[in-house]
Amino acid sequence: MLSPYMSPVERVWFYTLRILCGLILLFLVLPVLVIVPLSFNSGSFLVYPLQGFSLHWYQDFFASAEWMRALKNSIIVAPAATVLAMVFGTLASIGLTRGDFPGKSLVMALVISPMVVPVVIIGVASYLFFAPLGLGNSFASLILVHAVLGVPFVIITVSATLQGFNYNLVRAAASLGASPLLTFRRVTLPLIAPGVISGALFAFATSFDEVVVTLFLAGPEQATLPRQMFSGIRENLSPTIAAAATLLIAFSVVLLLTLEWLRGRSEKLRTQQPG
Repeated sequence: MLSPYMSPVERVWFYTLRILCGLILLFLVLPVLVIVPLSFNSGSFLVYPLQGFSLHWYQDFFASAEWMRALKNSIIVAPAATVLAMVFGTLASIGLTRGDFPGKSLVMALVISPMVVPVVIIGVASYLFFAPLGLGNSFASLILVHAVLGVPFVIITVSATLQGFNYNLVRAAASLGASPLLTFRRVTLPLIAPGVISGALFAFATSFDEVVVTLFLAGPEQATLPRQMFSGIRENLSPTIAAAATLLIAFSVVLLLTLEWLRGRSEKLRTQQPG
């Protein structure tokens, strides 16, 4: 906030910093927004100026068997991978947060390594692992690897939530005769739910947007929406891709708004916890 006690140099830096941040944000967002008007173009090419307004490419998207199959595959893979990532990521974060054992830092580094290792390496390694098992072109291998990619996001968000968790509530529930499972379900989980859901949303977005691993593990019948877009860019560049991209942008905006709402709810719950 601008203070009346700022010196002229501080005022200049105050406005300069905000203008610079605005320009950087515009630089990052503008290429994404450019594609949206092209999805409503009546012409057959991705060029400006627009030749007219039309919903033809959205109709083509929803009428195409290939695009619908890719969308259906994404709807199958992403939720399944999200559930696995949410379960294993939550359990791992609780164990790593509460546990104190030798090699804890090494285990933590190992479970979040999918965020650091290049995706192409994960794709090659996954293919070499699943191909001899006959799972090279299957939903099972795709879901498992997508879950592995999403687990680090769940671990990070849940671990951050657990940092401010009051374990006296767990001890109180145990002292009243509640089993560990009941305590987790009735006490721990409701309080860390914003972190769990936030991590699940990140895992879902990661799976829904993943293309590199899908190129290695998915056959034609398992092609997801990002892979279909990638193939369309290489083989038949059509404004239908712009329509698909616009739908993904709208979906991402909804996810970001949901995450912001969950962040506010998490802060509210944290302040309401008894000391």
